Order: sequence, then structure tokens, then C-alpha cells
Amino acid sequence: MVLRLDRMVKRLALAYAAFLSGDPDVAIDPCCAGRPSIPLPGRGAMTLGDHAAPRHPRVVALGGGTGLSALLRGLKHFPLDLTAIVTVADDGGSSGVLLRDFQLPPPGDIRNVLVALASEETLLGSLFQYRFATDDDHYLDGHSLGNLLICAMHSLTDGDFVQAVANIGRVLNIQGRVLPVAARAAVLCAELADGRIARGESQLARQGAPIRRVYHAAPVVAVPEAVNAVAEADVIVLGPGSLYTSVLPNVVVPEIRDAINANRRADIVYICNVMTEAGETDGYDAAEHVDALYRHGVARIDHVVVNDEPIPGDILARYLAEGAVPVAVDEARLGALGVQVIRSRNASVHGGIVRHDPIKTAASVFSIALERL
Repeated sequence: MVLRLDRMVKRLALAYAAFLSGDPDVAIDPCCAGRPSIPLPGRGAMTLGDHAAPRHPRVVALGGGTGLSALLRGLKHFPLDLTAIVTVADDGGSSGVLLRDFQLPPPGDIRNVLVALASEETLLGSLFQYRFATDDDHYLDGHSLGNLLICAMHSLTDGDFVQAVANIGRVLNIQGRVLPVAARAAVLCAELADGRIARGESQLARQGAPIRRVYHAAPVVAVPEAVNAVAEADVIVLGPGSLYTSVLPNVVVPEIRDAINANRRADIVYICNVMTEAGETDGYDAAEHVDALYRHGVARIDHVVVNDEPIPGDILARYLAEGAVPVAVDEARLGALGVQVIRSRNASVHGGIVRHDPIKTAASVFSIALERL
């Protein structure tokens, strides 16, 4: 079955987008000045910040990189009980240096997620994202201030990474909860189609051979709070983001995979990438993305959200030169995998880069979570 976002959800997304942009034409509930009124099926109007409902749907999003941050930047504006679970397999750039020098689990993806969930992404968020750069090869070059602050908090909490992340979340007044998938850094490996083994997250896409599977070099113990969040979720969201280096590193943690499969009542949603990724998903269509999740132990995917927004020709040409093309959607193949397809015009282009639009992508998830209200 193929669904397109219905009119109500489109109105909801547009209302939130208008509210966030300060558009005065957003419908306002007169009983709740300054908050947009959102019509929910069978419940009349619900206002942003309304606490009359018994509880908000519990949504758990797993991933890393820029894709997860984009989704969360939109989800934080919806009435949801939100938890983000973030990979700890990054070994490149500033994260890799801090891992080697301070035994700090990689903070980069965590930092991006924390800033995305900050109640106000203003000066403090910009400060966290500030990256040092000089012309003199300074030892701070390449480090973001946020990574260094997480490193300092890790020391202040006597090496308790989960508590350090929670403390930084309070500093940023985040909307929701952020958990590393594990309290220690993990080393990601890949078995390639030619039989070779690649070691290190930053090396997987550079091997010139398709990835057959990913796994961790040593057993990884999941953070108990992350396992519990997955077990109690109403909606479990995988992606968007790099399939083999952002999404699957969480899935292959045994306790997380088992909790996903054991939660029979949750809707499991995969948000498919807009474009293929050179070195990771060359030639993949949406069904092959889903099949990779199945091959790594996910027992079912209920919904896959795919982009229905045309990409400008000049942008496509630039991506094609880098070996990337739009992810094709074969509805018959996805149907055979037992997946409901949700088409959404959720792609946006900023600075020549194709990304998921935060509000539109979040609206797709919220349209599923509505059933839990």
C-alpha cells in the first residue's frame, strides 16, 4: 500500500512551519494565545503545549550524523515524548582525536543531536557548533567547542558518558532525551562483497567494494536506558542517515536489535535517504535499504518514508558527478517486503546539498504517532 500525506497532516506541517517562521496567519486557539491550534482526528483542537492528554506518544529515533539531527530538529516541535539514541562508532575528525587522547566516546553525533533538540537554537547552539580553525596548524584546529565541553563534562562526571550527555542536555534545555547507544566507544567493521574486512567507521565507504554487512569488532553493551526506551516506544524510527555507518551501528547492538523485535505494538518506521551514498549504497533502491535492515536482524519494518519531491536538474548533475543518484522507489518490491510506503515531499536543497526537510519529515512520523494519541 502506498500512502501520501493526507490533507490534515499537510496542514499540520504547514501550520507548524508557519508558526516557526513567525507567520501571523497561523490559526491561533483564542484560549491559548500564541500557540497554534492543531485539529486532531476525533479530538477537536489540540494546542502546542497542551497537557490535557493522558500522555504523548513515545517516539524513539535511532541513528547518527546529519540525518538524525534534521529529523529531531522537526520532531521537537510536535507533542511527543521523544528519545534519541545515537551511535558511538564515529572515529574520524575531532571525535577520533578525543577518543584516542581522552578515551571519550565519540561526541560529534551526540553534539549535533543535542543542538538540534535545544529549545532555542540561537547563540548557545552556535557556540556549541563553533569549530576552531587557524593558519598555524594549532592543536585545537578541527575541534568544535561542543565536543570539548562534552569532554570536560565527561571528566566532571568521573567518566560517566551517559550522565555527561544528560548534563549537557540540561545546559541546552533540550526538548526530549539523548542517549548514546553504548557508554563506551565501538569499533565498526564491514565485511565487503570481495571478502575483505574494513575496520573503522571512517574507512568503510573508501574501500571500492560493496558492503555486505557491518558489525562491531568487540561486543558492545547497550545503555540500559536506551534498551528500555526502545522496549516502551510507540513508534521506533530508523534513519534518515547513512545506512551502514549511522543507522545500522545501532541496530547491530544485540540488546537494541532484540528490543526492537520484541516490541510488537510499536510502529517501526524507516526514513529512506533521498540520495544514494557513494561507497555505501551505490545503486540501492528503497527496497534494498529495507532489505539491508532485515539482513542485519530487524524482523519487520511497518512503514518506509520516501521522498516525492523533485530534485533540481543542476543539483542532480552535481550529485551524479560524485556517484550519487536519487533513491528509486519500487513499490511492488517494497510491498513484497511487507512495508507500507509513505510518499512525502520531504527533500530540501540548501547550499547545493540535498537534505531532509525537518518539519516535513517530522510530520510523516507524527502522522503515524497520531494513532497513539
